[in-house]
Amino acid sequence: MTGMQWRICTLASAGKLFEGLVVFMTGVALPLIVQEFGLTPMEKGAVSAMPLIGILIGATALGGLADHLGRKFMFILEMVLFALCLVLLVASTSYAFLLAALFGVGLSLGCDYPTAHMVISESIPSANRGKLVLGAFGFQAIGALCGTGIGYIILANNADLSAWRWMYATAVIPAILVVLARFSITDSAPWLASKGRVREAEIEVERLLRREPPYPPKVKLEETCAKDNGCEKSGVLSLFSRKYRRATILAAVPWFLQDLGTYGIGIFTPTILASVIGAQSEHAHNVASLIHNDMLAAEGAAFIDILLLVGIMGAVLMADRLGRIKLQIIGFIGCAAGLLLASFSLEHTGPSSTFFLFSGFMLFSFMTNLGPNAMTYLIAGEVFPTHIRGLGSGIAASIAKIGAATTAFLFPVLLADLGTQTILYILVGTSLIGAAITWLFRIETTGVNLDTIQYD
Repeated sequence: MTGMQWRICTLASAGKLFEGLVVFMTGVALPLIVQEFGLTPMEKGAVSAMPLIGILIGATALGGLADHLGRKFMFILEMVLFALCLVLLVASTSYAFLLAALFGVGLSLGCDYPTAHMVISESIPSANRGKLVLGAFGFQAIGALCGTGIGYIILANNADLSAWRWMYATAVIPAILVVLARFSITDSAPWLASKGRVREAEIEVERLLRREPPYPPKVKLEETCAKDNGCEKSGVLSLFSRKYRRATILAAVPWFLQDLGTYGIGIFTPTILASVIGAQSEHAHNVASLIHNDMLAAEGAAFIDILLLVGIMGAVLMADRLGRIKLQIIGFIGCAAGLLLASFSLEHTGPSSTFFLFSGFMLFSFMTNLGPNAMTYLIAGEVFPTHIRGLGSGIAASIAKIGAATTAFLFPVLLADLGTQTILYILVGTSLIGAAITWLFRIETTGVNLDTIQYD
C-alpha cells in the first residue's frame, strides 16, 4: 500500500462518517426540531425520512454520473454539495427550508455510496479490497456514535431549543477540509481505461503507486473497451438484463431488507427505549424537561451504538476470510434473533424488561454491522463490471434507501398504531427473508479480481 492508496481510503471514510453522524444525530435532534417548529407525527416522520429520500435519489442520479463524468469529479462534487447543504440546514428558518436542506444533505451522501466504494476498490489490490472498503464503511458506525455523543454534549451545555442547530454545525468545517483534500487524489485508472483514455490511466497509476524505491518501474495498460464488458450498453435496463439480473437482485434486495431494520431501529432507538422502559413521561411540559428526556434517551442509544462499531470491526477481520455471502447470511439470522429477544421485553416488567430490550438491541446492532449492513454495501460495489459499476451500486443503494426512508417516515405512525412488539416481529421476518435471498442469488466476490467475475 502506497501513501496515495492510504489517502484515498481515508478520504473515502469521511463520507461514511458524515452519513452516520447526520442520520443518527437526527434521532437526538428530532425532539427539539419537533418542538421548535410544532410538527405533527407525520411531519416528524418526514424530517427523519428526508435525508434518506435524498440518499435514495442521489445514489442513482448522482452516483450513476460517476460512470460518465468520472469517479474523482463526483467524489469532489458530492462533498461540496454536502457542505453547502449543512450550512443551509443550520440556518433553516421554516419547516420547508429544513426539509429542503436535509434532502440536499441526503443527495450528497447518496452519491457517496457508489463513488466512495469505487475509488477504493478500483485503486487497491483484490486481496485487501474487503478489509479496506469495510474499514472505510466502518466510519458510518463511528459517525453514528459521534452523532449521538455530540448531541448529548451539546444538550448538556446548551439547554435551548436551538441546540439542534449547533449539532449539525459541528460538521461544517470538517466537510470543507475534506473537499479540499479530495482534490489531491488520483482518478480511477480502470474507469479512464474503459473510456479509451489509456495514457491518462497510466499516468494515474504511476501516481497511485509512487513509492521509494520506485515499483513498478513502468506502467503499461490495455484498453479495456476491447474486452468483453468495455463496450456494452450502460443504461439502467442493462442491470435487469439476463446477464446482470442475478447481480442486481443480490445487490439490491437484501440491502433493502436490512435497511428496514437498521434505519428504523437506529433512528428511533431513543423513542423505543423511552416507550418500553419509561425513560420519559408521555409529554415534556417545558424545554428543560424535554432536553432532560432527550439526554436520557441519548445515553441509552449511545450505549447500544457502541455495538455497531464492534460489529464492523468483526466484519473487517472476517470478510476476506469467511466470505461476503456467509457473513451476510449469519448477520441476517443474528439480527432476527436480536429483534426477537428485544420483543420479549414487552412481555415483562422492571429489570427483566430492560434486560431483554438492551440485550436484543445490542445483539441486533452487532450482527447488522458484522453482516448485512456491511456486506450489502461491499457486495453492491463488487458484483458489477466497471462500465456499469457506478450505476449498478447506485441503483442498489437507492432501492435500499426506499426501505430506509419508508421506515423512517412511517415508524412514528406505525409505532403508535401497531405497537413496538408487532413492528419488531415484522422486522424479524424481513431479516430472515434477507438471509434466504442472499443464499438463493449468491455471487461470492471474496478475493476475486473484479474484471474476472462471471455473470452467465
